[in-house]
Amino acid sequence: MSPPGRPKGECRSAQHEGASVSPPFPAELLSRIEDAGINASAPREQRWVDGWLVRFSPGKAKRARCVQAVAAGRLPLDERLRHCLAIYAEAGLQPYFRITPFSLPTGLDEFLAERGMERIDDTRVMVAALDAGAPALGKSGEPSPALNCRAVDADAFAEWVGRQRGSSPEARAAHAERIRQSPVRYRALSIDDAPGETIVGGQVAVEGELAGLYDIFSAEAARGRGLARVLCRKLLQLAAADGARVAYLQVEAGNAPARRLYQRLGFADAYSYHYRSPPPR
Repeated sequence: MSPPGRPKGECRSAQHEGASVSPPFPAELLSRIEDAGINASAPREQRWVDGWLVRFSPGKAKRARCVQAVAAGRLPLDERLRHCLAIYAEAGLQPYFRITPFSLPTGLDEFLAERGMERIDDTRVMVAALDAGAPALGKSGEPSPALNCRAVDADAFAEWVGRQRGSSPEARAAHAERIRQSPVRYRALSIDDAPGETIVGGQVAVEGELAGLYDIFSAEAARGRGLARVLCRKLLQLAAADGARVAYLQVEAGNAPARRLYQRLGFADAYSYHYRSPPPR
C-alpha cells in the first residue's frame, strides 16, 4: 500500500531531533526506500486514519504494529491521536508511533513528547550499492563443507527466527502470515549445521530496484564465524539477480556488532528513526 501525500524529493530532517538524513544519498532515493520499507512490512491488520497508516499486527516487529505518519491530514492532532489510541486499546496492543525524517505533520515528535510519550528504539537505516564489484556482492564463499545453505519457506523461517527471539506462538504466526501475504516478494535462506539444525537465517524483500535485508539472525553458537556475512551476500546476490541495484536495512543504533558487519558489506548510515510510545501501564 503506497503512502499518500508525501512530497517526493523533500526530507524533513530538521523537524525531528534524531530523525535525520545523511549525505551523500539523494533525498528522492531515501523517500523511495522509506516507502519500500513500509510496503515490505505490511500486515493484514491496518487501516488509514486521516493520512496516518495505523498498523496493529500482534507480531513482534514494531514496524508492523505502529502508526506510520505519512501524510499531514486534516483533523486536529489531538483528535487524530485519540482515534489511533482507541484502535490499539481495542486490539489490546501497546501503541507505537514511528518518527522518521518524512513524518507528517511538522512537529509531530515534539507533540507526542509533550503528551508524555517516551522515545525508544533509536534505529539506523543503512544503504549500499549493488553494482557489479560492490562489497555487498563480493564473494560470499561457502560456510564450510559441513554446513548447508538452503531456501526456506515463510512458515519455517518465521517459526525458527521467532523461537530464537523468544517470540510468542501468536507473534510467530503473525510474522509468517505477514510474509506469505506481503505485497513485496520475500526470499529467505538459512545456514544449517551438520545435524541439520539452522544456525543462521535471514530474508531479502525485493521491490523493483530496491532490496531490503530483514530478520538477519545468528544463533549463539554461530556468532563470530562470519556466517552472517556469507548469508547476507547470498541474499543480496539473489536480489541483484532479480534486478535490485540498491540495498537497505534497519538496525538498532546501539547494535555495534551488527553495524560493523553491515559496514564491511558496504552499507552506510542514510537516515535514522525512533518510536514514541506511552509509558506501559
